[in-house]
Amino acid sequence: MRIRPLIAAVLGVALLALAIWILIPGPTYFMLTFSVGGPEISLFYMMAAVFIIAIALPTFRTHRLSRVGAGAAALAFVIALTPYARVPGAIRDFDRTFASTLGDSTAHATLSLRTLLFGVPLGDAKITRGIPVAAPDGVPLTMNVYQPVARGHYPILVQIYGGAWMRGTPDSFKNFAQWLASRGFVVFAIDYRHAPAAHWPAQLDDTRLMLAWIRDHALDYDGDTARVAYMGRSAGAHLATIAAWSDVPPPLPPKAIVSYYGPVNLTESYKHPPVPDPIKVRETDEALIGGTLDQFPAAFADASPITHVAKATVPTLLIYGRRDHIVQPEAGHLIRDGLNAAGVKTVYLEIPWADHGFDEVFQGPSNQLALYYTERFLRNVLRP
Repeated sequence: MRIRPLIAAVLGVALLALAIWILIPGPTYFMLTFSVGGPEISLFYMMAAVFIIAIALPTFRTHRLSRVGAGAAALAFVIALTPYARVPGAIRDFDRTFASTLGDSTAHATLSLRTLLFGVPLGDAKITRGIPVAAPDGVPLTMNVYQPVARGHYPILVQIYGGAWMRGTPDSFKNFAQWLASRGFVVFAIDYRHAPAAHWPAQLDDTRLMLAWIRDHALDYDGDTARVAYMGRSAGAHLATIAAWSDVPPPLPPKAIVSYYGPVNLTESYKHPPVPDPIKVRETDEALIGGTLDQFPAAFADASPITHVAKATVPTLLIYGRRDHIVQPEAGHLIRDGLNAAGVKTVYLEIPWADHGFDEVFQGPSNQLALYYTERFLRNVLRP
């Protein structure tokens, strides 16, 4: 019977070591995986905790190792429960925000246990991948299009991937694109040149180039150019907002913006990087701009959405994670306040347990809420 207490102790301590990252931000890029994913798979942590306690119970009184394993598993269970304990309050706050900002008093999200366990059904969509668009400086740029199966005239979502301006492809976040297409939107997932090979504003230039292509070809994919939203995550949200707000009018003007955890003020984030700093913000910004803040202060300012926010006009949905230590929620507060000052309808949602990139875990509680409110927002502002 000694093997059972040992197994319980090893598994219990290991589970606790994983669960603790639900509370503690990842200090390195590698550990960020545990910090981002922990809250989103915490239901599985709770299930594992129950299993470990069941292993330990028969020898709980007679073996110290069993008590260690059961105690560690019980603590891991409590930690893993914390995101779900916050769900009802978050939904109430989000519903109130929708009601006060958009007049939508019927918004009320729920979490599906089946979906948490087995994944979000993506639905059917027609997908066209790898469409060649252009090759600025010899760099081939492509686009993916996700559209409803039935012919029609659908609202357009331009999806811009994140990845610190250095990583990603139009295939990034393909689950979201397919899911939204199955629900009656045409999603154009665009591309852009990456830093450090290409410096700012190459990424913005490429975004505009892609928007012009969509304007010219949208009808081929059943897209309605009178109903367009831009959506980006992190670096993609940064590009979406500046493309909409900068002095140069976009080739395909949006009716709405959706920003998931987008950077807001590169100058201030360079001066005051987050602690911990898992992606090394200063090095990332230097790769984008091509040098330091002292060398290129004007470029840092131009590449900051907060510089352009006064020109914002269309309804905007902002979603940030309260535990985000890459783009801290204070950035979300700053851009929210700037949009409010500009008189823009702004829905700001801050998920209490979420970290940067929470929607990488597509079936997690954070993304389930984000999906619901994103679709609700788009249907509200892109009505015919």
